[in-house]
Amino acid sequence: MEQTVEQKLKALWLLQAVHTKIDKIRQVRGELPMEVADLEDEIAGLETRIEKIRIDLDDLEDSIVKRKNMIKDAQAAIKKYETQLNEVKNNREYDAISKEIEIQGLEIQVCEKRIKEAEFEIRNKTENYDTTVGNLDYSKSELEGKKKELETITSETQKEEDALLAKAAEAEANIEERLVKVYYRLRNSFKNGLAVVSIDRDSCSGCHNKIPAQMQSEIRQRKKIIICEHCGRVLVDEGIVLEIEQEYGF
Repeated sequence: MEQTVEQKLKALWLLQAVHTKIDKIRQVRGELPMEVADLEDEIAGLETRIEKIRIDLDDLEDSIVKRKNMIKDAQAAIKKYETQLNEVKNNREYDAISKEIEIQGLEIQVCEKRIKEAEFEIRNKTENYDTTVGNLDYSKSELEGKKKELETITSETQKEEDALLAKAAEAEANIEERLVKVYYRLRNSFKNGLAVVSIDRDSCSGCHNKIPAQMQSEIRQRKKIIICEHCGRVLVDEGIVLEIEQEYGF
C-alpha cells in the first residue's frame, strides 16, 4: 500500500530525529577517535625514526672500527717501510720508501679525521635518539590515556547507539528509495546533518529564514513535500514533531 504524504513526512522526521540523537552521542566522543588515530600514526613514525637512527649509529660504529683497523695497518706499514729505509742502497729507493711512509701517514690523518667526524655524528644522533625515545614514551602514554577515555565513553553509549542505529534502519525501510537518496544528499550537505527541519516561530529551523504564511499553511496540510526555498531542506510542521515525540520519545 502506497504511503500518504503525511506518512512520508513522519517517516522522514523520525529518521532525522534518530540520526540527530546518534550525532549527539558521537559528539560526546568529540575528537577522541581522530586523536587516537593521529597518535597511532605519530607513534609509528617515531618508531620508524628510532629504527633509522639505530641503523645509522651501527653504521657509524662500524665505520670507526674500520678506520681504526686501517690506522693499525698503516702504522704497521710505516714500521715496515722504516725498517726498509735502513737497507736502501741509493737515493732513489730512499725517496720511494719515504714517499710510501708519507702516504701512510696521510692515510692515518684522514682516518683520524673521519673517526672524529663519526664520533661527533654519533653524539648528535644519540642525543636525537634519546629525545625521540622520550617523545615515543610520552606519545604512548598519551595514547593509552586517550584509548581508555574513548573506551569508557564508547562503553557508556554504544548500547544506546546500536539501538538507535537499528531504529534508523527500521525508519529508513519505511521510506521510498528516492526520498532516502534526497535525505542523505541533504544530510551530507550540512555540517549539522539536518536534512528535515520544522517550522519554528514562522521560520525554517535549519536556516532561520522566514517562511511565507501561504507556504506554512501548505506545510501544515501535509499534502505535498515542501522544501525551504532558502536552504533546500525538507520542511515539516510543529504537529509532526510533537506526534513523533509522543509516539517514539524523540
